Amino acid sequence: MLQMLELKTLSKHFGGVKAVDNLDLSIGKGSIFGVIGPNGSGKSTTINLICGLMDKTTGGVFLDGEDITKHAPHQVVGAGIGRTFQNIRLFPGLTVWQNLWVAEKDGIGEQKTGFLKRWLSGQSGAREAIQNQLDFANLSDKRDILAGNLSFGEQRRLELARAMATTPKLLLLDEPAAGMNQAEIKQLEGRLRSLKDTGITIMLVEHVMELVMGVTDRIAVLNFGQKIAEGTPTEIQNNQAVQDAYLGKAD
Repeated sequence: MLQMLELKTLSKHFGGVKAVDNLDLSIGKGSIFGVIGPNGSGKSTTINLICGLMDKTTGGVFLDGEDITKHAPHQVVGAGIGRTFQNIRLFPGLTVWQNLWVAEKDGIGEQKTGFLKRWLSGQSGAREAIQNQLDFANLSDKRDILAGNLSFGEQRRLELARAMATTPKLLLLDEPAAGMNQAEIKQLEGRLRSLKDTGITIMLVEHVMELVMGVTDRIAVLNFGQKIAEGTPTEIQNNQAVQDAYLGKAD
């Protein structure tokens, strides 16, 4: 399988703490790849390193064969990576529609400069793309409501739609099911499957095992910043090292 994302000996050290330690990871194009592990195992740090929000101690990040190790966050987005955050980071004082408009790209794949210019220009193609994202997130009837006034589940859906508005080829999702009820998690699973059907590659960091095991093609397990296992959902469920990391070793 062709690789969309490759991490090579990626590390992030905070003094003597190795948050991510020589991580090698490859995610195939068009797949949903899960990353799981106990709290503090380095999952969110890995996403932040990929996105350029943290400086890397060592190692490299390659997207579709391109070295993006030293890219700034806006360059990472331009290269084709979209993301959501563990703690929702919307623009609460903007409407749902405006949150999507901020992230929308023009017809040649570049983000337009100047919010006011974007707002006034109103290209029909961009407006149609935003409407598609509203439909995808089931937020069309909320388009003129301030993002800060949405319910928690609606905010989660808006953040996913905003990530999609950047037209990514790789989508990094940092605990997108956190705080969702069972019905919302089931709907999220359907959305992830539909995104995969369009050819988008997804890296899913998540604690909700029902979602991870139900939607991923492969899973990597981190513990203390290192990858301790990788395989199919069935292989991971039966892996003794994974069971030890989550449950502790038996006496």
